[in-house]
Amino acid sequence: MIQLEHLNLVVKNIPKSLEFYQAAFPHWSVRGGDKGEWFGKPRNWIHFGDDYQYLSLNDNGESNNRNLNGHQVGLAHFAFVTNDIDSMISRLADAGFISDKEGAPDDYRQNVYYIDPDGYEVEFVQYNSDIPSRRNRY
Repeated sequence: MIQLEHLNLVVKNIPKSLEFYQAAFPHWSVRGGDKGEWFGKPRNWIHFGDDYQYLSLNDNGESNNRNLNGHQVGLAHFAFVTNDIDSMISRLADAGFISDKEGAPDDYRQNVYYIDPDGYEVEFVQYNSDIPSRRNRY
C-alpha cells in the first residue's frame, strides 16, 4: 500500500495558516517544529497532523500563490476526504472561513473548495457510497 504522508507548504504566517487547518482538523495537533535555514533564508516550521499524516508549514513565504484561474504550472489544489462535510463547513465558518465554491451536484459525492490564507485551494469531499464506480464518476 502507498498513501500520502504529508504536504510541505511554504506559507507567509504559520499561526494564520494554522487557524484554517485547526478548524478543518480539530483532532490534529502540532507534532513538532523548529527554526532553521532553508536555501540561505531563516525559517520556522511545524508539522501539524496525527501519527500518520501531517502538513509541514514553513514560514517566510514570498509573493503570492499561483493564479488559480490561470494556467501557470504549479499546484492546482489538494483534497481531503471527510465523513461529515456539513460539520467541516460549520467549523470553518465558525473560524471565519467561507467556501470559495461548491463542487458539481452529484448523488454520490459532495465537495466544497476553500482558499486557505496563503492562496492554496483545498477541497473537502464526502462520499455517499462505498462503490468505486459511483464515487468516481466523471
